[in-house]
Amino acid sequence: NRQLLLNSVILMFLGYILLLWMTNALMYFHKMDLSYASVVSYYLGSEENFTQPKGYQSLLEVLHFHMFAMGLLVLTLTHLMLMTQLSVMVKVSLNAAIYLATIMNEAASWLIVFVHPHFAYLKITSFIVLELSLLALIISVSVSLFYARRKMQNT
Repeated sequence: NRQLLLNSVILMFLGYILLLWMTNALMYFHKMDLSYASVVSYYLGSEENFTQPKGYQSLLEVLHFHMFAMGLLVLTLTHLMLMTQLSVMVKVSLNAAIYLATIMNEAASWLIVFVHPHFAYLKITSFIVLELSLLALIISVSVSLFYARRKMQNT
């Protein structure tokens, strides 16, 4: 019973994270799309759209919150993934992908503004990898929990 309760709590957490995953994508696509021009316009401003470039303080505020929140999210999801039946190679690959994508997604904003607009490609790529990695973690942990629950009910 205790294990079933723990599995239920984890599944509810994963459902919550799935909603977070969806709102993350919605927020991204509300601000820009997957094109170079839209990302550059969002970060460097656009006379055509009457938008201002992102400044140091704005980027710092987002970074401060994201480093804490994303760090906890990624730590929690990767920890849960370690308890699945996935192969070690898949676990290592997912771990590396999500940590790298998370860091690159945050770094890309700064690089676009303070180094060169071509880092917009890094922003787009890291966003896609981050979203796919998060979804892979959510699915793999959920499937693992459903199999564990079925196994416990059959014994």
